[in-house]
Amino acid sequence: MNIWAVILAAGQSTRLGRSGLGKKKQFLDHQGLPLFWHSVLTFARSGIISGTVIAFPADEMSWCRQQVEDLLNSRHPGIPVHCVQGGILRQDSVQSALSVLPDECDHIMVHDAARPFFTAGLVRELVQAFGPGLGGTIPVIPCKDTVKKVESQEVVETLNRDKLFLVQTPQFFPRKILVQAHARAKSSSLQVTDDASMVELAGHKVRTVSGLENNIKITTCEDLNMLVKNPEPPLTCTGLGYDVHRYGGERPMVLGGIPIPGAPSVSAHSDGDVLLHALVDAILGCLGKGDIGDLFPDSDNRFAGMSSTVFLAEVLHLAQKEGLLIQHMDITVIAQVPRLAPYKEQIKSNLLGLTGLAPHQVNIKATTEEKLGFTGAKQGIKAMAAVTAIKTKKQPRS
Repeated sequence: MNIWAVILAAGQSTRLGRSGLGKKKQFLDHQGLPLFWHSVLTFARSGIISGTVIAFPADEMSWCRQQVEDLLNSRHPGIPVHCVQGGILRQDSVQSALSVLPDECDHIMVHDAARPFFTAGLVRELVQAFGPGLGGTIPVIPCKDTVKKVESQEVVETLNRDKLFLVQTPQFFPRKILVQAHARAKSSSLQVTDDASMVELAGHKVRTVSGLENNIKITTCEDLNMLVKNPEPPLTCTGLGYDVHRYGGERPMVLGGIPIPGAPSVSAHSDGDVLLHALVDAILGCLGKGDIGDLFPDSDNRFAGMSSTVFLAEVLHLAQKEGLLIQHMDITVIAQVPRLAPYKEQIKSNLLGLTGLAPHQVNIKATTEEKLGFTGAKQGIKAMAAVTAIKTKKQPRS
């Protein structure tokens, strides 16, 4: 699959505007970044999104393009980011974004920029849940309150809440089906509140996955409290990771998600990315969640040959759920061969995209052991990682 994400940031924030908010919600600052950019970073961290297209308000395009350019220069996510002019209606903005997607794109995620708290794990789950005969997959959460149908301030009917669910974004569709659904809606002058409705009305089945309770859409003044930093003092923690792979195996060498041409092959169950394996272990150390073998055992054939960027995405998803904010990563690769200096910046750039961290938060080092030990004998490669993070949630005592 070649998947692109469409991020809708062209809304006028009417309800918040009536409450006196002077800035559209998609441009509000959250942790030093505009709200819409958090969606870009999350899609990049998933490891399966090839690029993003952001639809902005028509009357602010020049300013928005400049803001995106500045963000790309200071904190590039590692995937392309394009800007388009949005429309009056939500579906107009989606159509505008669809028109600029590259030919190779065959599947699409559609997401509201006002939902900044979704996770890379949710993105992957939507793709994994998709299958033959489906028109799309969407995240939903069960309706907790009793729901009544009311007309003229009188209850007409009490609905069965066991069959009612609240729909979230991102939503995942094959490109062909989504384009056809939008064309049908336009020719019929049909207005809907989400893309899944169009796909359903076009006769396609849509599968649901469990959404996230905190994947709220910033809509009211009360919702703005979600953007306020946790006032409780955070807990600082450090995790250490270490991994080794011998040479002469069946896997081409990959480090930090970057192929190393001409390097010795490695022996491994997955792709053998020793750098990412050490990094995953370091993050799990911060969480107190064991090691990579506990989550992705080499006895499970599902992980045979799998890219270690998948393991990293899943552990970052777990970190987000646990309230872990990674502050810094320091990684050392030890090998006599190959020479890694030419690849350090490329590896770092890829890690910035995968993690959403800034350049000063990630450090990559490479060294030899002066021809000592098994690495000095060119028998293998190893990596060590140190991760510093803060925990923003209180963990229950066992």
